[in-house]
Amino acid sequence: MNHLIEQYTITTTPKYNFPQPTIDTTLPQRFTELSLHSLKHIQNQPIQLNQQNLQQTNNNEIINTIQLNPQPIPLKPKLQPTTVAAVDTSSIKIGETNTGILIAIRGANVWKQNRNYRYTRIGPFIFHITEENKKEVYNTLQRAYFSTTREGNHQNYPNMTQMPMRIASLLERWLQTMLTKTINNGLILFDGSLTSGTGDTPTQLMKEILSLARKRNNTVLAFSKMTTLRINGHLITDALPENKPPYLLETHGLRTRPPILLLGDVYVARFNKEKYAFRLDIDREIASPQKIEAVEKLLGNESLSQSYPETLRLAHILCTFTANEVIAMQHFAVRDYGFRIINRPDMHKVLFGPFGKGENYS
Repeated sequence: MNHLIEQYTITTTPKYNFPQPTIDTTLPQRFTELSLHSLKHIQNQPIQLNQQNLQQTNNNEIINTIQLNPQPIPLKPKLQPTTVAAVDTSSIKIGETNTGILIAIRGANVWKQNRNYRYTRIGPFIFHITEENKKEVYNTLQRAYFSTTREGNHQNYPNMTQMPMRIASLLERWLQTMLTKTINNGLILFDGSLTSGTGDTPTQLMKEILSLARKRNNTVLAFSKMTTLRINGHLITDALPENKPPYLLETHGLRTRPPILLLGDVYVARFNKEKYAFRLDIDREIASPQKIEAVEKLLGNESLSQSYPETLRLAHILCTFTANEVIAMQHFAVRDYGFRIINRPDMHKVLFGPFGKGENYS
């Protein structure tokens, strides 16, 4: 694939290398400040190493009454030059201390323009989260992004296990907003769905992000790598007709219980002959012809191996932590902040021997 990939290094100064330079840097500045603050207040703490990835769970109150239109919507690639941009974030727990957890957060924006890929990666931000500081960390980051009038709508503080995903979600919404403010006449790809009303995705915030995108004539397309939606017992992404791809399958009848709200129309997208398909949510405020045109522009401007956009794939890869990076962050905590590495026994293996598979399997 003869595409150039360019890296832009992000800092906490106003000079960001997004397509346009006028970007509010308040949130990343607060991330840096709180990261350092949370680490400085811990001295000589033992740290139990842990490289378990933190996955976002989805407990949305969805009433699965979905139906698939049996007649696929055929797609024809539109070669009209269009900017394609994508957002993703990741979080990882890199250790435990006597009083909390040591986590890292990172995000990436990737955009393809003139056949070249460019990206901005922000982070990693390392936090030591405890029961004592979690409200301060969450409130400070929230105030850096949300206006004070919104703060009252977020009274339920996340617990310790939710904090990494919640912090990563704040960073992700900020990165999404930056793209909606800097791209015109483009396609903006989100990882996940356009379901709102959860702690990670406040409805009003998501509505504003989609509104900002529409004002600049951008279309938001949200791809879910996994879905629990089923029809006749089968996942909607498995219920594929034998029609020649690329095509979309339109869904009907999907309902949610308040406060959960669907802000997108849900489709099944299959873009090539490989037997891969994805749930695709498209901003429902956009007219149906424009929705189809947006997907056809994606086909004409993007590489879609396994029916998945390369821009979104790169965003995921660029924000995911490697084993070497985790080791480096652990040593950074030891060298600069006096954490002491310890190795607690795995009680599953101590108690059950070869039958003890650890906490990931319990």
